[in-house]
Order: sequence, then C-alpha cells, then structure tokens
Amino acid sequence: MKVKAKNYLQQLEQKIQRNASQIDNYLEQRVMVLQNCARLVDKAIDLDKTTFENIAKYRSGGSDVDEVRNQVSTQLDAVSSKINIAFENYPDLQAHTEIKDAMQQNMYLQREITAARELYNDTVNTWNREIFVWPTKQIVAAKEGYTTRIPFIASQEIKAKARELFF
Repeated sequence: MKVKAKNYLQQLEQKIQRNASQIDNYLEQRVMVLQNCARLVDKAIDLDKTTFENIAKYRSGGSDVDEVRNQVSTQLDAVSSKINIAFENYPDLQAHTEIKDAMQQNMYLQREITAARELYNDTVNTWNREIFVWPTKQIVAAKEGYTTRIPFIASQEIKAKARELFF
C-alpha cells in the first residue's frame, strides 16, 4: 500500500511540475508577442507619420523644387477633376491590422495563462489534500519530506494595478 501511495504522490508531483511548466511556456509566448507588438507599434507610428506628412506636403504644395510641385499639382488637378466624391480618402495602413492581430494573440495567451494557472491550482489543491490522507499517504509524505504547496496567487503589485485606471 505504501508503494502505491508513493507512486501516486510522485505522479501528482510530476503533474504539478508539468502544469507549472505550461504556465511558463505561455508566459514566454506572451512576452514574445508583446515584444513584437511593441516593435510593430513603433513601425506603425513611423509609417503613419511619414505617410501623412507626405500627404500634407503634397496637398499644400510644400515641395522644395518648383518643378516637382507643379508636376504634383498637375497630377492632383487631373485626379480631382475625375473624382466627384467630396470626402477625404486616406490610405489604408496595414500596420494597424498587424497590431490588432498581435493584441488578439496577447488576449488569447492571457486566457491560456489563466486556464493553466487554474489547472495548476487544482492540482496543488489535490496535492495538499492527498498528503494528509491517513494513514498510508500521510506516512509516505512524512517519510519523503513532502509538504504543502502554495497555489498561484497574484502579486500585490498586480493586485494594485488591477485597481488603477488604464485609460
């Protein structure tokens, strides 16, 4: 009976370690997604700024060379004479779509992290309960030096941030 109890507790301990590892894997993926998202935001800002500066420059005729300004003006006149629509049409910048996709990936990973933490906590709860089952598991746990484990809890910093305004 003791061998069976020892095998059970060892398997449960391995399950706890696997669950903890899964949380780490999701956290690592989330860090990578957020790092990529940060780079995308930087590039999107630069792209938007450059694109809209160029649009404003060409619309205002702010070109440095008169020849280029006249050529752009002629092209704009030709295009505007063909267009009967009275609203501004700005380019569709795809960088924002990539940022949206990265943020959706982040939200997905956050849900996976939450689920993995719940699974970990359930397994830790089972562990904490099982090491006190009398007599066999409690004797094996005492002999092997098994003690209770602490379930995942959010840090005080995270709890404080959760109460803050984000926008």
